[in-house]
Amino acid sequence: MNSSIIKHYFPEISKKQEDKFVQLQDLYEFWNKKINVISRKDIQELYIRHVLHSLAIAKFIQFKPKTRIIDFGTGGGFPGIPLALLFPSSNFHLVDSIAKKIKVVKEVSTELELANVTSESDRAEKVVSEFDYIVSRAVAPARKIWEWTHHNSKISLSSGKNRGIIALKGGDLRLEMKNLNKPHEEINIKDYFEEPFFERKKIIYIPL
Repeated sequence: MNSSIIKHYFPEISKKQEDKFVQLQDLYEFWNKKINVISRKDIQELYIRHVLHSLAIAKFIQFKPKTRIIDFGTGGGFPGIPLALLFPSSNFHLVDSIAKKIKVVKEVSTELELANVTSESDRAEKVVSEFDYIVSRAVAPARKIWEWTHHNSKISLSSGKNRGIIALKGGDLRLEMKNLNKPHEEINIKDYFEEPFFERKKIIYIPL
């Protein structure tokens, strides 16, 4: 599946944005040969399994200009980079504990001229900054992400009404949500995208 699937689900994107989404395949193929951040079988399914999956968050919420978002455990830049492409007026800070993955993030961000992206290599609980939303993709149990925010980290969320954690998850989440033991919403991504890959994928939103 090529980049046209992004235009299919997000017809409002500009030609400039569309061109940058097209670039993602070559950029990630190039860097993946040097630093393996995406499994070899997944690199050919980049637009569904990584880009579109990341953009499910954009179907759930439209980030307003100047919104500050931190992406914990971003890996090679997901969901942060696709979201930064879609929301050029919002600010994204991508964090991963593995330095070589952040190297890929920095190189891809530079190539795409993403002025709204910053990144650092550190453990999530050590990040010191202020954000409106935390996003993540299968990086840790929801309870752990909540603890990073409330106990172990110095992250200061703004007082905005809708601030919170937005996590991309898959599979049977009953035990994980029981352990979270916090008010939350579960959204089925299959309600947004028709591809079979999303059948058991969900967004978990935890207000803070």
